[in-house]
Amino acid sequence: MKKITLCLLVIFLGIINSIQAQYVYDYKHTADVFYNSRDYYSAAQYYNKALGTFKIKPEQVLPYTVGGAAPSGKLKDYQQVVARLAESYRLFYDYGNAETWYSQLVGFNNPAFPQARYWYAVCLRYNGKYQQALDEFTKFKQSYTAADELSVRTPLEIACCQFALSEANKEPRYTIEKTAGNVNEGGANYAPVILSGGTLMFTSSRPDNPPLPVPATNNQAAAKKQTKKGTPYVNDLYTAIGADNTYDKSKKVNIPIAKGYDQGVSAITPDGNTLYLTRWTVKDGVKHAAIYISTLHNGEWTEPKILGDNVNAPGYNSMQPYITADGKYLLFASNRPGGMGKNDLWYCIMTNGVPGGARNMGTTINTKDEEQAPFYDAEKNLLVFSTDGRVGLGGLDFFQSEGDFGTWSVPVNMGKPLNSPKDDIYYTALDNTHPFAAGFISSDRESICCLEVFSIRRIKKIVSGLIIDCDTQQPLDGATVSLLDTVRRKTIRQVILDASGRYTFEVDPQRFYKIVAEKENYFTKNIYFNTASLQQVDSMENPTLCLKHYEIEKPIVLNNIYYDFNKATLRPESKTVLDTVVDMLNDNPKLTIEMSAHTDSVGSVKYNEKLSQARAQSCVDYLISRGIAADRLIAKGYGKSKPIAPNSLPNHKDNPEGRQMNRRTEFKVLKRQVAVKNTYDTDTGQ
Repeated sequence: MKKITLCLLVIFLGIINSIQAQYVYDYKHTADVFYNSRDYYSAAQYYNKALGTFKIKPEQVLPYTVGGAAPSGKLKDYQQVVARLAESYRLFYDYGNAETWYSQLVGFNNPAFPQARYWYAVCLRYNGKYQQALDEFTKFKQSYTAADELSVRTPLEIACCQFALSEANKEPRYTIEKTAGNVNEGGANYAPVILSGGTLMFTSSRPDNPPLPVPATNNQAAAKKQTKKGTPYVNDLYTAIGADNTYDKSKKVNIPIAKGYDQGVSAITPDGNTLYLTRWTVKDGVKHAAIYISTLHNGEWTEPKILGDNVNAPGYNSMQPYITADGKYLLFASNRPGGMGKNDLWYCIMTNGVPGGARNMGTTINTKDEEQAPFYDAEKNLLVFSTDGRVGLGGLDFFQSEGDFGTWSVPVNMGKPLNSPKDDIYYTALDNTHPFAAGFISSDRESICCLEVFSIRRIKKIVSGLIIDCDTQQPLDGATVSLLDTVRRKTIRQVILDASGRYTFEVDPQRFYKIVAEKENYFTKNIYFNTASLQQVDSMENPTLCLKHYEIEKPIVLNNIYYDFNKATLRPESKTVLDTVVDMLNDNPKLTIEMSAHTDSVGSVKYNEKLSQARAQSCVDYLISRGIAADRLIAKGYGKSKPIAPNSLPNHKDNPEGRQMNRRTEFKVLKRQVAVKNTYDTDTGQ
């Protein structure tokens, strides 16, 4: 009986082991089917099931080092499943779980997985663990010997981690909040566009009908059948109604969709009558995309028509159209020939609504990696786009570049919180008259799988100041104050002061500006400043400016102008006073003045006229030497002909104080200043 029992037990255990082995094979094989069909989510579920069937002791998964021997049998299978599980989580963007399994995979120290440490570092970086990611990338760089895309990319990843660590303590320039309402419901929601009437248009992959749950199965055929089913997650255009950051009543845009295609990522012309959109298919993991156009006819959107070869090069992708606010340029992303690498940014000049030949935006903008989703702010001549080919916080980051489609400045990372460790893309303005006061972006920072819509608002950076009358020291009501960007040579804002005499402007940090204060019959004054301090604070106060009143042909005495005795030579202290005239003339470039000199009554008329003319000319010569145009200056010596005080007392004794007052230098305005409102003088730079 004992023998029979023992035999039955052996047979039973053999059956259990056989069934378990079959389950292991089925789970792994089913996972492999999903993995090879690029259904990484399902693959991860089955690789997890497969791992649960292994009976591996902790000491068995420690790094093997004896003789460099590789693991065998069950342990080898276990490590292969861990590797595939880590890859599956990463490939459907679940970087949290991917990090967990990559950390185990790199611990195996198995030469069969030489790239594991790179992807482990990538997951750490996506999860915002920059210092750990930096350490792992550094180890990978030191140990990895292959010459491939990963080895080329690693220095950039290291630089990104270092940049992110350096940005950690910087003050944010924007606030960001996930859009409320039902915009972010189901699937991916992205590429927002503001329409009129409080309407937000966006692209969504939300299902029309919720998908049925995938049943648990160990059957390979069932897994294959499941992968052949159509997906309910088809991208299309939707609108929602609302304001600020809450949008509800989401519904599909009534626009025809082609069977087998996704569509969305759109742009609309300024008049609201023409829609540019992207249509695409994905086959075997490869995307095929083109840009289409639809027009509004009797309140309905027409069947989208594909644009010609100027935009859609045959055999290549074109996507993510953007039409500028003035309708002059169509921007888009494409991998068409003539680019720098993957998707580049391109633009077409529009003529009567028809795009001309596509032009690459050049190496200043494009890299060998991805450039996507252009947005152009015509107010500031600022291009905003997303790229993963530059040093940033990770994934696709927002960058900005100043330019006019002729030249572009080196793109600058827009920092936190616009950018995150994950993908940040598709900027749109809430109001195109002030494109960067508020807007929307798309980001997967709070999602495992999908892009979502977020609203952003710029944290205002304020510069203010006071304008007063130089004589009364009172606020100068009615003065006009203009804010000019001295680098872009452009007037940004202009205000007319009220009785408080105060101005306030919103500005950008780390820029160079000029304030121009002017009023009729007052000398205009300028003040130059930069906003570097606004990196740490939200406001700054400029020095108070006083404007001096003048009347045409009425002399203004310049005190403390001295000459050598009986000569026309200016003393050094006199030049300091004349420098104020230089500043005044630079601030008032349309002004012409007479510079005059006067003497007391000592000496002959002829002598005094000659001396005073020489002294007036000395002043004019000095002004010219400081860059003032000679045709704006007239030198006039009046000698002793225009005293302003008695040279002698009533008792005929000498009056030293009176003579001192008569020995003076003056100037007067000969022509009115031509006021040029809200215009930057590109000839003089004033």
